[in-house]
Formats: sequence, C-alpha cells, structure tokens
Amino acid sequence: MFRSGWQRIGLGSHRITAAGHQDRAREYGSDCNYAAHLLHRHDNTHENGNAMPTWTTRPETAEDIPAIRGILLAAFPTPLEADIVDALRADPKAWIEGLSMVATASDGAPVGYALLTRCHVDGEPALALAPCAVLPSAQRAGAGSAAIRAALDAARTMGENLVLVLGHAGYYPRFGFTSASRFGIRAPFEAPDEAMMALPLVTGRPVPVGTIRYPAAFGV
Repeated sequence: MFRSGWQRIGLGSHRITAAGHQDRAREYGSDCNYAAHLLHRHDNTHENGNAMPTWTTRPETAEDIPAIRGILLAAFPTPLEADIVDALRADPKAWIEGLSMVATASDGAPVGYALLTRCHVDGEPALALAPCAVLPSAQRAGAGSAAIRAALDAARTMGENLVLVLGHAGYYPRFGFTSASRFGIRAPFEAPDEAMMALPLVTGRPVPVGTIRYPAAFGV
C-alpha cells in the first residue's frame, strides 16, 4: 500500500527509496531561496553571486495543456503523473480554475509546473499539492519553486485554508510545510511521517483533523 499510494500521489517510483529522495532533492535543491508570486516577476541570485533566471508565473490556459503534459513526461520516468493531471482536469469535483500554475521562460514557454486540486480531510475541504515538475533543462534554477509559491499564493487569495503534500522532507518545508501529524492529519496509506506534510494558509484558522481523501484520479 505504501508503494502504490506514494506513486499515485504524483511521486514516481524512484522517490520511494532513500537514494530516490536524495536524487530529487539534488534536482530541486537550488530552488530553496527563490521566491515568485502570481503574475509577478522576480530576480534572485545564486550563493556565488550569479543571477538566477527570471520566471513569470500564471495559471494555465488551454493552450498550455500540451506543454504541461510535455513537462510531466520529461520530468518523470513514466506517463503516470501526466495521466493523473489529465484525469484531474476532467474531474469537476477536483479541479479548481486558477490553481494549475506554470512558470514560464522569457519566451513565454512553460518550463515549471505545480498543481493544487481539491481533497478532503474528514469531509472538510483542503488542497493536495501534486504533481510538481520542471523540464530537465530548467531544473535547479528556481522554476519549480516559482510555480509552487504562485499556486500557494493563489490558493490563499481564494480563501483556501489547508494544503497537503506528500514529498521530500528536505524540500517542502521551505514553503512552510510541516509534518501533517502535528495537526492530527494522516494519509490513507502507509507513508513516512516526515514525508506527509501540511501547510495551513490562514493563521489562527482551525484545520480539520482526520484522514485525507484524495481525488479519484490519484487511485488511493
């Protein structure tokens, strides 16, 4: 159950092992200090002083759909994540307009992607962050972080309260995620405590307690 659950929530099979975690952290590690916000552009620098690329973030359009699938196919070893996104897009109970976010290069082409869809905790609405992906040619340059931050900002603006992610414990805390178990939230399958994380979006607003129910497309 652990393996299938982990794979279906937008995490390829290579992420299950410790080595897979380390590989993924190396891919996205340099994103850690990058910040971007919805429909804004921001510059940043590497620790060595060299300029980071500038990314523009925005919600997906219909014209972006083939490019998004291309990003997912390039970033993951199987079509699983790309197929999940297509299924989520077709599910009106899961899909929320404005929360499928792309980071684009200077020519306008999408290179990074982050998706938030509706899930529930004990029947109360929440959001699942998955999948996140970057074209191999743009990895380690902030595009992934830009898309994630833009998606979280958009969710906060919409009045959403809680975001959940199953992922690398060395990557997602930079966005404010902490162990979901601290809030009494648990995955519906076996997963390491440090990998199942939650982010309350509204300070002081109660978050639901219980087991996560993911959209049908995730297959868990």
